[in-house]
Formats: sequence, C-alpha cells, structure tokens
Amino acid sequence: MNRITAWLPTRIDRRVRVIAWIYLAAQILLVGTGGLVRLTSSGLGCPTWPKCTADSVVNTPEMGIHGYIEFGNRLLGVALGLVAIAAFLAVVRLRKERPDLFWVALLAGLGIPAQAVIGGISVLAQLNPYVVGIHFVISVILVLLCTVFVHRVYTGRVRRTLAVPVWYRTLAYATSAVVFVTILVGILTTGSGPHAGDADAPRTGLDPEILQHVHSWPAYVTVALTVVLLVVAFSRALPTQGWALLLLLVEAMQVGVGLIQSNTGLPAGLVGIHMVLSCVLVAILTALVLNLSKPVDVRVSPRATTPDLVGRR
Repeated sequence: MNRITAWLPTRIDRRVRVIAWIYLAAQILLVGTGGLVRLTSSGLGCPTWPKCTADSVVNTPEMGIHGYIEFGNRLLGVALGLVAIAAFLAVVRLRKERPDLFWVALLAGLGIPAQAVIGGISVLAQLNPYVVGIHFVISVILVLLCTVFVHRVYTGRVRRTLAVPVWYRTLAYATSAVVFVTILVGILTTGSGPHAGDADAPRTGLDPEILQHVHSWPAYVTVALTVVLLVVAFSRALPTQGWALLLLLVEAMQVGVGLIQSNTGLPAGLVGIHMVLSCVLVAILTALVLNLSKPVDVRVSPRATTPDLVGRR
C-alpha cells in the first residue's frame, strides 16, 4: 500500500496529463461504441441487467453477434470506470493544492456508475427512447467534465480575468445554450426514427421527418453564432481564435453528415458518426468557453505557486 501511495503524483506531471487525455478520449469512444450497439440493433443483445442473461454474467454463443456487441460495450464501460479511478488517484494527493481537479475527477467518476445504472434501466425498460435519451445526455455531460479536467491540468489553479468583451462572453454562452437545444432535439429525432436499438423497441411516436427539420433550425443558428465568434476572435486577436475555428469546422462536418444521412435514409454508419461528432463538438465548445478568461499572476494559494503545480502549455 505504501508503494502505491508513494507512486501517486504530488504535482501535475506527464502521468496526470496522459491520464486526462485518455479519460476524455475514452468518454467519446464509449459514445461511439454505445452508438454501435444501438445502430446494429444490439441494444437487447443482453436482455437483462446487471447480468447479461438471467443465468449468466457474460454473453453466450447462442446470443450471436448482438450479444457480443452489447456485452463488449459493457466491458468498455468497466474499462472507462478503471480510467476514472486512475484519474481520481492521479490527483487525490493534490486535493489541498488543487481541489478543482479533485472535485472534477470525483464528479466525473461518480457519473460513470450513474451512467451504468441508467443504461441498465434502459435495458429493463426495453430501450424506452426517453431513458436512452437521458443516457446520452449524461454522456455529453461527462465529456464536458473531462474536457474541464484536461483544461485544468494544463492551466493550473490560478486567478483568472476576462480575456474577451462581456458581450462576446454572452454570445459564447448563448451558443452553448443553442448547442444544448440542438442535442436535445437530436435525441428526440433519433428516438422517433428507425434506429431504436432493437426491432421491438418502442418509439416516441413523434414524426421523424418533422423533427429532422426542427433539429436543423438550432443547428444552423449554432453555425451562424460560431461564425460571429470566429470573425470577432480573429479581428480582435482573442484567445478563442483557434477554438472558434475548430468549432466551425466540426459544425460544418456535423451539418454535412446530417444532410447526407437525412437524404439517404439514415444509414447507420453516418448516424454513428453524427453522434460522435456531437460529443467532439461539445468538448471543443467547452474548451472555447474555458478560454474566455486568462490567468493573472496572483495565485489563489501560496502553495500553488510552485511551477510543478501548473502544467505547461
């Protein structure tokens, strides 16, 4: 035990940074594998929870490919839980100097078992589209938290000041709100469409064709707001330049994939890409919002003045 404790980082070093990036990547990857479960109609590949069947924790050969896909996704969820534990342990000895990292790691870590329980409820509810939708919303929130974790690892616990005009910050917040609305409408759209996760899974009963159009409205507003953020950032040399450009590029891909999938009968591959891109978009937008402020020289805690406690950019 003493050896393990001695190994735990006492400063932000390469180990912490690597774990932070793996944590974020794993969160987004799990969204992709969860989409694979749904898009291959493997949502009930394991018909119960927490076991795969009433008599087996794991899938059996008789369950076929759907059982392998669903159980594989559950195993990846366990792997993500291990990454979450590693992230928490990486900052647990820094809890006094860096309580921000401690609490973000703890909150994100607690979100994973909560996510597992909601996933289990969705199986027990025969993939009720609203429960599945909540499952996706929590995934988005976890991606957001992991993005904050990565950002905090590199910026340190320092006093920050606004680096953009107040109206620009308001515009960025407004863009965030519109993105959230876009995701919610997208969840409803998927919940009314053909990709239910199982042939017998219930649907919302809403008109998917109408919802596709409604889903596009906030998406186009998001693009327009992002163009403004980008133009202003470059014209005024704001620290959000790179993030605004990256955000617009991802949004362009999202819109392109969305248009193609809606005009080609919603092929499963494109729907999966659309889901993953939405989480990438959330991560980039979160990074943009986090860069609306910049650090000042005054530290919050005297102990936090040690250079090792602040990651290098």
